[in-house]
Amino acid sequence: MKSVLLPLKLKFITGLSLIILVSLTIMAFDIRKEDAGTKPEGINKVGHVVVIYMENHSFDCLYGEFEGADGHANASAESVTQIDKDGNPYTYLPPIPRSTAFPVNLPNNYFNIDQYVPADQLTPDVTHRYYQEQLQINGGKMNRFAQYNRTKGLTMGYYKTSLLPLYPFAKQYTLCDRFFHSAFGCSFLNHQWLIAAATPVFPNAPQSMKVQLDSAGNLVKDGTVTPDGYVVNTGYSVNMPHPKGANPERLIPNQTAPTIGDRLSEKNVSWAWYSGGWNDAIAGKPDPTFSYHHQPFIYFANYADGTQAKKDHLKDETEFFEAARKGTLPAVAFVKPIGLENEHPGHSDIHTGENHAVKLINAVLNGPNGKDAVIILTYDENGGFWDHVAPPVIDKWGPGTRIPAIIISPFAKKGYVDHTQYETVSILSFIEKRWNLKPLNDRDKNANPLSNAFSF
Repeated sequence: MKSVLLPLKLKFITGLSLIILVSLTIMAFDIRKEDAGTKPEGINKVGHVVVIYMENHSFDCLYGEFEGADGHANASAESVTQIDKDGNPYTYLPPIPRSTAFPVNLPNNYFNIDQYVPADQLTPDVTHRYYQEQLQINGGKMNRFAQYNRTKGLTMGYYKTSLLPLYPFAKQYTLCDRFFHSAFGCSFLNHQWLIAAATPVFPNAPQSMKVQLDSAGNLVKDGTVTPDGYVVNTGYSVNMPHPKGANPERLIPNQTAPTIGDRLSEKNVSWAWYSGGWNDAIAGKPDPTFSYHHQPFIYFANYADGTQAKKDHLKDETEFFEAARKGTLPAVAFVKPIGLENEHPGHSDIHTGENHAVKLINAVLNGPNGKDAVIILTYDENGGFWDHVAPPVIDKWGPGTRIPAIIISPFAKKGYVDHTQYETVSILSFIEKRWNLKPLNDRDKNANPLSNAFSF
């Protein structure tokens, strides 16, 4: 019996070993299949999104001469020729006040600013407010920018595109020439739309802050808050930082609408808002060019004074440079340069602002996170500068005038001008698509998520 059983046992063991070997081989094959299946594809290749938010220039003001873009050469005579209050063309552009650098007989046309004020010097600020921008656009005719402007003819000025410090990035990567700022008017409102796709509310605002309209809806007296309680022009948050000595009754109460920060936190996706001069402002010693209304998250209850979220997500720009160098950038980073370095006319010149933006871009591209990053450099609004392209009509908030947007990334199309219609909240739509986030509202839900800018 023993001599018979031994071969049977050996056969059984050998058969069992073969079954185990085959099973392990199949399992290994399945694991390799699974690994291949989880390799990021398409938009999921993006590991980091960096939004650099500059200030106050229209597309034609900066990129009107860009090869292949819809620029000055495509402007109609109607959009170029500015008209006065009676609807008649100006003989010359109305003179630019508080500046002796510009002649008083500028032709009624766009003109080059550099020949009068070099791009490394300051120019006066230009009017950019909620009701005034709608009047400037004039139903899409784009011909009342000089009329509704405190700096008059300066609105028609542009800079030599090829001399811009950011021009090489626009040439190398993707430049969008149909990108509009989402809400009419000022920096304050468009910062709100960048993070919330909505206009803040102040239901019980003091009467002195409110706009007055006539029965036809025409502006009688300008202000900060619309008659129905929306904050459309610059106001300051009840939270810090805000200007020292600000009247508490005029501070905007905490907002409760959702923000992109909320959506990211819900999915445990890391993010931060980096602001130039933040630490000094929080410490009560703000830089003279620190802009309180450029800090949109402080207007929301979730990031109010004393909250952990404020401490975790609102940071100084110096921390951005450190994170970029170390390769520890959050998945989503918003960067807001201080006033001196953000291109805002009146307290920042073109070269200083754009050279700072170049440093921000290179910090990302040359750091460990650059290999999977998408950098979106754009502007909060047009700053009152003329543009010839009529914005689309979506709702009562906007969009406003066309602004530049440059998409810089290993995944961006190279040397490409993207003619697709986008707006500020397209940035939110892109972030939402990448991390499968719930839209904030219909506006960002329906915005194109930068769909034509990439070669994934």
